[in-house]
Amino acid sequence: MVDFADMTLDELALALAPDIAASAIFDGWNETALVAAAEMAGVDPDVAKLAFPADAPGDRAMAMIAAWIASVDQAMEAEWPQERLATLKIRERIRTLVAFRLEAVAHIDEAVRRALAIMAQPQNAARALKLGWHSADIMWRLAGDTATDYNHYTKRAILAGIYSATLAVFVNDDSEGKADTYAFLDRRIDGVMRFEKIKARLTGKDRELPSLTRFLGRLRYPAR
Repeated sequence: MVDFADMTLDELALALAPDIAASAIFDGWNETALVAAAEMAGVDPDVAKLAFPADAPGDRAMAMIAAWIASVDQAMEAEWPQERLATLKIRERIRTLVAFRLEAVAHIDEAVRRALAIMAQPQNAARALKLGWHSADIMWRLAGDTATDYNHYTKRAILAGIYSATLAVFVNDDSEGKADTYAFLDRRIDGVMRFEKIKARLTGKDRELPSLTRFLGRLRYPAR
């Protein structure tokens, strides 16, 4: 049994985040969801609120969403450590990690939809980008990436773009088993891989990545 009493506020936020997300399906990312999760865990709601600081209206919602994303990051790292992924090709490592994240939230897609709407608000844009970047960084590190030059940044920006575009499809996907979402994900990854191979042949630099600007421009209006 989890002992919430001995947790730091950061640990408490991570522990409560999955139940908050489950409540957000019905209540949204608000104090109602937070209190419901705290009561289910047997945690004083006033203490739980301290784990999600709010200096301005809407801050607490983003704090809850950030903790929830961190809990998914943590679960992904536990399920797919670097050594387990090492037997796969790079393409499959990335595909596996993104698929894990989708499967982790497949039963709460309404909560995902609500979270994306909050993250898209202008005042939350910078923090949303930072959260996406951080998750992409974890995925690349698990996939064994050790780049320290400009590739380090472009890889993460491209993967964050793929993941965010895939989530946008995911929340509107009514196909069986989210088949359309996975097909979309595979097309996005395949497109990057093909572009890399062509560019590598033209430049002779096997590790050079596709143009970030051109690729993100394609993501903006993805073909379904």
